[in-house]
Amino acid sequence: MLGDEEPVKRVVVIEDNPDNRLLVDAILSEHYVIEEYENGLDALAGIEASPPDLVLLDVSLPEMDGIEVLRRLRDDERVCHIPVVALTAHAMRGDRERFLSEGFDDYVAKPIVDEDVLVSAVARLLDGRQPAASAR
Repeated sequence: MLGDEEPVKRVVVIEDNPDNRLLVDAILSEHYVIEEYENGLDALAGIEASPPDLVLLDVSLPEMDGIEVLRRLRDDERVCHIPVVALTAHAMRGDRERFLSEGFDDYVAKPIVDEDVLVSAVARLLDGRQPAASAR
C-alpha cells in the first residue's frame, strides 16, 4: 500500500569540492534525496529552512570550517538532534577521536575508497542505531 511506505530520507552534503559532492551523490542518491551546499553559511540557512534527516559535513570548508558549522547546528535547538557525519581528508591517527569528541556522530575519511563505509554510517544513523561516538 502506498500510504504505508516510509518517506525518503533527506541527506544534506556540505562540501566545497564538486567532485566529492558528485561522488557522494552517486553513492547515496539511489536511496536518499541529496541536497548539496558548497559552504557553511548557505548550508545553515538551508538546514534552518528545511531540516534534513542527516548531514555529511566537510571539515575543511572556506570561510567557515566544519567545526564552526557543527557548533552552530548543535547550538540551535530546532536542528541540534540531526546526526552529523564528518566527511574529511583529515585522516591521521587521532583525527577520528578528535572529531567525535567535537560532537560529530560519525566520521568518514576522504577520499572515499570503500563506499560501504559511507553507506553503513548513513544507514546506521538514519535507522536510529547507535552512533559511532557512543558505540565505544
